Amino acid sequence: MDKNQSTGLLFELSHPGRRCHLLPECDVPAPPAEELLPRDVLAEAPPPLPEVGEVDLVRHYVNLSTRNMAIDTNFYPLGSCTMKYNPKRHERLSMLPGLANLHPLQSDASCQGMLELLWQLQEVLAEIAGLDAVSLQPSAGAQGELTALLVAHAYFRDRSEESRTRVLIPDSAHGTNPASAALAGFEAVTIKSGPRGLVDLGDLKAKLDDRTAVFMITNPNTLGLFDHQMTAISELVHSHGGLIYLDGANMNAILGITRPGDFGVDMMHYNVHKTFTGPHGAGGPGSGPIAVRHRLEPFLPVPVVINTDQGFRLEYNRPKSIGRVRSFFGNVGILVRGYCYIRTLGPGGLRQVSEDAVLNANYLLSRIKHAYEVPHGDRCMHEFVASARGLRRERKISAMDIAKRLLDFGFHAPTVYFPLVVPEALMIEPTETESKETLDAFANALLQIREEDAAFLHDAPHTLSISRPDEVKAAKEPVLRWTSETVKSRNR
Repeated sequence: MDKNQSTGLLFELSHPGRRCHLLPECDVPAPPAEELLPRDVLAEAPPPLPEVGEVDLVRHYVNLSTRNMAIDTNFYPLGSCTMKYNPKRHERLSMLPGLANLHPLQSDASCQGMLELLWQLQEVLAEIAGLDAVSLQPSAGAQGELTALLVAHAYFRDRSEESRTRVLIPDSAHGTNPASAALAGFEAVTIKSGPRGLVDLGDLKAKLDDRTAVFMITNPNTLGLFDHQMTAISELVHSHGGLIYLDGANMNAILGITRPGDFGVDMMHYNVHKTFTGPHGAGGPGSGPIAVRHRLEPFLPVPVVINTDQGFRLEYNRPKSIGRVRSFFGNVGILVRGYCYIRTLGPGGLRQVSEDAVLNANYLLSRIKHAYEVPHGDRCMHEFVASARGLRRERKISAMDIAKRLLDFGFHAPTVYFPLVVPEALMIEPTETESKETLDAFANALLQIREEDAAFLHDAPHTLSISRPDEVKAAKEPVLRWTSETVKSRNR
């Protein structure tokens, strides 16, 4: 039977009376169901689930799982998302009973090992950032952004500078930045990029004033370029009383090479699952710790781990804190994986991570730049943005056509149509964990696709069970739960 048959396979195999297990009749007397639950919540009949044996059930779900792409099965050059291999050693370490079996409501005295690990991680992340204090609580990069901006809001309120209502954001920043600014109660103001893809200092100067609270920059930016103007930018913003925020999602490019605090950053977030590894994709789990300068430390979320003469403990007594932003202490399991990654590699290893990521990206760029337009230079950091606008204009081949065709080669697509400053964008990030053979295979696929017939590409992918679903309809009318009506609709 073809494993690529529809997911309705279980219903087609269903036969009344088939079971995975046949249990003996219960010999414990039980009251009638209506005495346990109100009758109005009891179903009139069992749901119309398929009746199949265990072998068919297992094969169904295993076959479904083989349709998924994952970093353990495929190359995943998803620009800006840093989908790099996660060492299995760290997975095993995070599942050690002394870590995994702790309960978040245990006393501090009974969790000294975990608290010491988290305290050490706070110290290490502060050192890597070149900043003074860290909160491990945010559970994703976007929540880290929001948390840091709430800290900034509290800082200015404490200084009676509530007139600072604007956050300045370059147009090459991550898309979550304006949303985070709005959620934190600020007005998001866009700063244009210059012709080289870096911040336009003239536009920044024109929009800086005493209403500026934060300048929020991604560096390296989403074009894969490091903005060497950071010293000038920092001096400008600080001279107007504002703070510099770094979106640390691209730390994979500068880890161990430079520290954000050293080039003027006042606060930043990490994506632990991107920079230091951890399961990544399908919405999480993630972790987005923030690091800040000393003057912002009183406003960090509570609790934080502190080291005292009596041992490690969670501290809540911080009157100026913005409060808790996550239940318990955040996604501690991801923090443990990040800690293991940092301790495994050490300072020299972390630097090599960045050097190899930059090397891989530049090698891939050199392989394809003669065939695809790369609007912002011949060199890059950890990622670069190619464009299919020439192909779109000449042969009606879009970035989406290229992305879909790559699936036939066994590669996940790069990020497409982002950043918005590049039409028909293909945002490619190979990461440091891929071999030269994999990079060559990917480059060869892109070069082959460049020469293929447009009509053939419009129908790609050709080898998968699902080709081009209506993604707009799926987003607007998602089917988020199974019902018997789902089955009827599919069978019609």
